[in-house]
Amino acid sequence: MRAKRQGGMRALIYSARFRGLVYQVVVVAAVVLLGWYLVNNTLANLAARGIATGLSFLGREAGFDIGEGAVAYQASDSYLRALVVGLFNTLSVSVVGIILASTLGLVIGIARLSGNWIVARLATLYVEAVRNVPLLLQLFVWYGLVTALPGPRQALQPGLGLVLSNRGLKIPLPVWHETYGPVMIALGVALIGLFFLRRWAVARQYRTGQPFPWAAVGFAGAIGLPGLVFMAVGAPLEWDMPRLAGFNFQGGGTLSPEFVALLMGLSVYTGAFIAEIVRSGILAVPPGQTEAALSLGLSRAQTLRLVILPQALRVIVPPLTSQYLNLTKNSSLAVAIGYPDLVSVANTTINQTGQAVEGVALVMGVFLVISLSLSWLMNWYNAKVALVTR
Repeated sequence: MRAKRQGGMRALIYSARFRGLVYQVVVVAAVVLLGWYLVNNTLANLAARGIATGLSFLGREAGFDIGEGAVAYQASDSYLRALVVGLFNTLSVSVVGIILASTLGLVIGIARLSGNWIVARLATLYVEAVRNVPLLLQLFVWYGLVTALPGPRQALQPGLGLVLSNRGLKIPLPVWHETYGPVMIALGVALIGLFFLRRWAVARQYRTGQPFPWAAVGFAGAIGLPGLVFMAVGAPLEWDMPRLAGFNFQGGGTLSPEFVALLMGLSVYTGAFIAEIVRSGILAVPPGQTEAALSLGLSRAQTLRLVILPQALRVIVPPLTSQYLNLTKNSSLAVAIGYPDLVSVANTTINQTGQAVEGVALVMGVFLVISLSLSWLMNWYNAKVALVTR
């Protein structure tokens, strides 16, 4: 019996699975102990120097102004609200930048594969030039270009109510009326209908092989239904147009020079990397797919849209996720040109309160949540477009 028990213990000790479990427990314990030591050592050093700890400073009055933000803010508001303003500024430039960079990257990536020698070489020049210049330098160049524009009295007015000067970009804004509520509801219903129409059209095409112009029909409904409701409620359409008053423009919306420079820098820089991702994804599709589509009578544009790009997405989406994450994190360079993003506001908060550990930890935590959320969203989309194996 004893020999049997010893044999079983020896077999357990020499089991690869048991040893792997022991190693994992040891590593986790070591990491926990190291973290405990670092946290206690940091708290002890801060206490020895009389530096306050904790997050109670977030409720105190900030006492500094923020040049722009999507959230109402005054200097008398708390540090927490100031950080929220910085967070929304970071999210706004990141979301718009992702959209612009994706559009630019798609166009340039396709242009690199163009049969036109000039178009292909210009696209190659753009990619190679932009990718090999540091982003920070490009931000300085864009900021210099924007601030070198004429003053308000000599501002450029390309039309549609747009005004471009060294004070930024002024755009017209619609004046909100209470009667716009039903119009917004109609727009929401139309967009929901567009979603279900697309699903039905795709299922119908798989079942019968007959395509349905869901995009044209859906977008016509998305414009027509709100338009009918707009006319029915008799809502007036008014615009708040930018107008010169004194030494600056008043009215409309304003995109500051810092926002425009940061947005252009992030979009152009990331767009170059996305262009290479798009090009490699298209080249990964076997040439026989193009030949088969053309032999069926599809045009070049239809072949690219209906055959090539849907298959290329399986290659494009994973590295595209990394570029979206890079764009979001690179927005922290906004502090170099004075745009009040999360990092800039956090730096001001740290300088006033002296609580650098908490401030840096908050910024790291926020960027971690943003990155994980964006990664989850892109992984979900990647699973939708991935090739289903049987």
